[in-house]
Amino acid sequence: MAQALLNPETVDKVSAIRDEYVKAYRYMLLARVLDDKYASLYRMGKIHGGVFLGRGQEALSVAVGLALRKGDVFAPLIRDAAGRLAFGETVLDAVRTYLGSALGPMRGRDGNVHRGHPQAGLLPMISHLGAMISVVNGVLLAHRFQKVGQTVGAACIGDGATSTGAFHEALNQAAVERLPLVVVIANNQYAYSTPTSRQFACRSLVEKAAGYGMAGHEVDGTDLGACLSVVGHAVQQARSGAGPQMVVAELLRLCGHGEHDDAGYVDPRLKSSPLGRDCLKVAEAELLRRGWADAAGLASWRSEMVQLVEAAVAQVQREPGPDPYREDWCALASRHLAEGHTYS
Repeated sequence: MAQALLNPETVDKVSAIRDEYVKAYRYMLLARVLDDKYASLYRMGKIHGGVFLGRGQEALSVAVGLALRKGDVFAPLIRDAAGRLAFGETVLDAVRTYLGSALGPMRGRDGNVHRGHPQAGLLPMISHLGAMISVVNGVLLAHRFQKVGQTVGAACIGDGATSTGAFHEALNQAAVERLPLVVVIANNQYAYSTPTSRQFACRSLVEKAAGYGMAGHEVDGTDLGACLSVVGHAVQQARSGAGPQMVVAELLRLCGHGEHDDAGYVDPRLKSSPLGRDCLKVAEAELLRRGWADAAGLASWRSEMVQLVEAAVAQVQREPGPDPYREDWCALASRHLAEGHTYS
């Protein structure tokens, strides 16, 4: 009855907010189920190399992926499964990389987090320590030289990366050139095991934005609605010509640095603080509170995601790895590898 009293424009706006929230939650849920499967496969000895989970950072990550659009550039972090999926990465490509399938985007040649599809704007990671910001800068400058307008580049980093020279040089360049760059910092309170108190002396990392002459935004990284709003606004500002933007999200990594790490160094007081909230559970509670989903619906969505992930893993486990004697070990950007591979 109350909704009937609202004008059509307001109803449409509420509907759009609900649809975006539900879409974001479903990507978060898929990312969590996928991460849980990676952890299980790692313990079974089925994954070689590290496994780095995004548990607790999905709300921030998915907000970045959804705020971008076709033609934009995205340099995700090692914990950005939700953002990758929202930006267009398939579950098959993700699983193929982790399990070393020759049919994956990296052909089973590289570490499981160094994957992407550059032609679609998804950049394979060089390093999580700030190095990808300058790569995004380069793509944005190339767009400028080619007169490609209205594109945005997003680079995700952690709090530890803000202490590196690569971070400083890239932000200085982006600010001077007024590039449409959005740097998203997941301040999860630890650079591996080093607490933020030993990393920087400013009150908040967002204060660094002013030093470079760029806009800064802070957000509660455990709140999906806030992340969608703040990150979306920052991307819109960059797209409209307002120059580079910095988004700093406060949250807590709800797992070790990798599955090899038990995170015993994390202060228990942080775990019991608001920072220690699980953004997925917070989003579920909000869906129930607003009446946008019920318990049966949430259970159905989880079952759907589990089936999707299990089917992908089963398929990839039947696929071959690269043959060292028959593989053409040229760079991915050369000869037939540049254009001849079919992504699925």
